[in-house]
Amino acid sequence: MRLADGPHVECDIEIAAAPEKVWRLVSDITTSARYSPELQEVEWLDGATAPAAGACFAGRNHNETLGEWRTVSRIVEMDEPRLFEWAVVYPDRRDGEPLALWTYRLEPIGDGAGTRLWHGMRIGPARGPLHEFAEKHPDREEAIVDGRLALLRTGIEATLAGVKAEAEA
Repeated sequence: MRLADGPHVECDIEIAAAPEKVWRLVSDITTSARYSPELQEVEWLDGATAPAAGACFAGRNHNETLGEWRTVSRIVEMDEPRLFEWAVVYPDRRDGEPLALWTYRLEPIGDGAGTRLWHGMRIGPARGPLHEFAEKHPDREEAIVDGRLALLRTGIEATLAGVKAEAEA
């Protein structure tokens, strides 16, 4: 896949817990940091203390390939208990186009005692470090993007498994 294709990854899992319980976990920004192999910690910014549309938070990330980096994210949509979405943005342009868009989608299953949870992300549309790296190595763009998506998929699957275990405990 090439960056112009709008690369994305999404995984889902069935959880034996009501959407409201799963919602409490996925709308807590610290949950992903507990289970993701890449996201190490998060903190609210600008006086925010709870999720709300427009609230911003910072994340500290690390992986073997890319090293360590910090992100700033802005919550763009909250529809309890169905949708929680945030955009990774440039710190100095928090209202600009996202570098990446992350989403949790929840759907009740069965009699409402269970939840299907989707978690995914889309790279772009704003240009970020991955674009710059791919431009330096145009002959390897597809391998670069595919490799990044594979790492993201691994992290998303680990996060979903952690949310499932915690929600079902």
